[in-house]
Amino acid sequence: MNFDLFKPTWSVWSSQFSMPAPKTEQKPENTMGKGKKETAKRKNTEEDDDQLPIFDDKDGTAIEGDEDDLSDSEESVYSGLEDSGSDSDDDEEEDDDKDGDEGEEDEDDGGDLEEDGVEELSIEGLDIDANGEKSCDGTTDVNKSKLGEKSTKTLMKKNKSASKKTSDTADGAGEGQKAGRDSGLGPLPQSNEYDEDTSDEEDIRNTVGNIPMEWYNDYPHIGYDLDGKKIFKPIRNKDELDEFLDKMENPDYWRTVNDKKTGTDIRLSDEQVDLVHRLQRGQFGDVNFNEYEPAVDFFTCETMIHPVTNRPMDKRSFIPSLLDKEKVSKMVHAIKMGWIKPRKPKDTTPQYYDLWAKEDPNAILGRHKMHVPAPKMRLPGHEESYNPPPEYLLSEEEKLAWEQQDPEDRKLSILPQKYPCLRAVPAFSRFIHERFERCLDLYLCPRQRKMRVNVNPEDLIPKLPKPKDLQPFPTTQSLVYRGHTSLVRCISVSPTGQWLVSGSDDSTVRFWEVSTARCMKTIDVGGAVKSVSWSPNPAVSLVAVSFNETVVLLNPGLGDRLLSSATDQLISAYEEPEEPRDQPVQWAAAEGKEQEQGYRLVLTHPKAVRQVTWHGKGDYLASVMPDNNSQTQVLIHQVSKRRTQNPFSRSKGQVQCVAFHPLRPFFFVATQRYVRVYNLIKQELAKKLMANCKWISSMAIHPGGDNVICGSYDSRLTWFDLDLATKPYKVLRHHKKALRGVAYHRSYPLFASASDDGSVIVCHGMVYNDLLQNPLIVPVKVLKGHAITHDLGVLDVAFHPTQPWVFSSGADGTVRLFT
Repeated sequence: MNFDLFKPTWSVWSSQFSMPAPKTEQKPENTMGKGKKETAKRKNTEEDDDQLPIFDDKDGTAIEGDEDDLSDSEESVYSGLEDSGSDSDDDEEEDDDKDGDEGEEDEDDGGDLEEDGVEELSIEGLDIDANGEKSCDGTTDVNKSKLGEKSTKTLMKKNKSASKKTSDTADGAGEGQKAGRDSGLGPLPQSNEYDEDTSDEEDIRNTVGNIPMEWYNDYPHIGYDLDGKKIFKPIRNKDELDEFLDKMENPDYWRTVNDKKTGTDIRLSDEQVDLVHRLQRGQFGDVNFNEYEPAVDFFTCETMIHPVTNRPMDKRSFIPSLLDKEKVSKMVHAIKMGWIKPRKPKDTTPQYYDLWAKEDPNAILGRHKMHVPAPKMRLPGHEESYNPPPEYLLSEEEKLAWEQQDPEDRKLSILPQKYPCLRAVPAFSRFIHERFERCLDLYLCPRQRKMRVNVNPEDLIPKLPKPKDLQPFPTTQSLVYRGHTSLVRCISVSPTGQWLVSGSDDSTVRFWEVSTARCMKTIDVGGAVKSVSWSPNPAVSLVAVSFNETVVLLNPGLGDRLLSSATDQLISAYEEPEEPRDQPVQWAAAEGKEQEQGYRLVLTHPKAVRQVTWHGKGDYLASVMPDNNSQTQVLIHQVSKRRTQNPFSRSKGQVQCVAFHPLRPFFFVATQRYVRVYNLIKQELAKKLMANCKWISSMAIHPGGDNVICGSYDSRLTWFDLDLATKPYKVLRHHKKALRGVAYHRSYPLFASASDDGSVIVCHGMVYNDLLQNPLIVPVKVLKGHAITHDLGVLDVAFHPTQPWVFSSGADGTVRLFT
């Protein structure tokens, strides 16, 4: 039998794609001899009776040696692809000796079989697929006789020899034939119809068409061949290690691509690689294509003798169109009715536009109103005359002074000189210079008229409430407390508001009755008194007085005697500890004459004390010793346990004054530029307020604790809102000279400031509970009465604890009460 291994005829193709039909013998056209026809007939009859068990998946047995490789799927047979080989070659070679007779018989017909896989056989109308079913006869006999095994071996050998011949043929054939487009057998055609095939289909072994190959991910096969049989995937897919080894060992790895439709690796030829490179560079695929060929005009623009078409003209080209007639009549009617306006002739005269025509002549920014005429030069005066009057001529001293002045500062631009006649006047040396300056003036002069904003000055003043609505506040001087012979530096009011204490540079501390201005007691301390402070605890009657390096706690003995005796008992009840500790201050109890005067405790400091202030509970006392080079500037004393501690390990600048927070455990320390707020429980810096002034002189804290005012020597009063920012919320500059003292009222929304200009300014400072509303600060009254002495005015100010009264002490040696 003589068959073409790769190119079956159309009759074979059609028989393979048609439905199974009753078997009929095909008669090839003069391709077989008579003996060969009989041999083929006999073999077809035998194979109808014997079903090959190798192709029966259900009852047949697999080829020996194949059991180990069927790991990926039950049907893991790589059918339809020519590069997959059979694993049973060794078994077939062993059987060659046993079946020599059958081998000789089959050698004549070795070319009758075509192999398109391992187990796909087609013998002239008999198709046996992988499932062991006959596609032509319709019925399959599985275990028929012993001939089954023999025929199996015979077919395997034929299969093997056919594959060898196929590979030899394929080496000589082209790359397109190597793909093996058929899976059946057919008679040798008279002429190869595929030699002239111009189809663009590169590989039609897999007939699934242009679909995503991911659809076959979950199936053991990858598509169908031309016979409609499944093309199975490879037994074992390449993993990353195989891919890496292939990349390292295979020199053609770079030109190998994987065909997803057939699962095979295809090695690109040199022509295909060149084609890819050309396409990547953006060139044409065809090497011989010339993209710069001259363009050829298929039709010429000139009328030729022989036209392209010589058809006679239509009759309708000579007859007017009815449609056109209807459209024209409609247009004529629209023009008559005035619906369509005929075009006006174009006006060829040039048009000029006035840029400012549409501007409002009354507008302030009108163009014609913005013209500013150039300033005219000053006319020459007598001093520029060639024969000026003698009073215009400068003396020698005036000439020297004029020459030493800068040109901008000179009143006269030239020196007046006298000449006998006009002919003697020389040329002006600065003529060019003056003309150039005049040109510069005209060129650089801003010609824009300045817009004056007419604003009523009263509208710029903020809308503040009237002082009448903010009463009560002190307005008049009621009492003057006279008795000190020198300036009164400090004053303090008792918690009940009945007594007043004042300290002066005349080394005395005086106790006054507020309502009568009578001096109840005078104590000579032996040094200029820098600070006095009455304990805020109403259950204790103690006054702290600082002078030189000493702080004395006095019991004035005024008022309630039970209160006075309770204070003495509290101080005498102290028991000294067994182990005395080192303290920066020496505590001593007063004895003898000092105790009779009212001394109770004496605290001796290492340096001069400038200020003393009490904590709100009345047990703690802070003293200030300003010294920029020392670490012990601030000391805190506990009266009940007679202990002293230095809260700061190092100095942060010269301390001016300190204060305790009225409600919370905070301690305010004012240096010359900053106010630092310390948390006494956490022992850390909580806030640092920048006063922006030189320098801070005094400080007061609002009874609510969220606002602080500071007075400074540059006559400013700064108000800080601690919840708002670390910079001043408001800066008041009402005083003309340095501020010496500031104070808040305990219950009324008032604060006062005392200055060296001899005045006390009382302001209304309302702090709202609503955090969104800022404090209202309104100056309400300027109180005057103190005389300025040695450039010093009012030195201290203090409010009455319950009444809207203010006390002030001045350099004139008096204390005054304003109510």
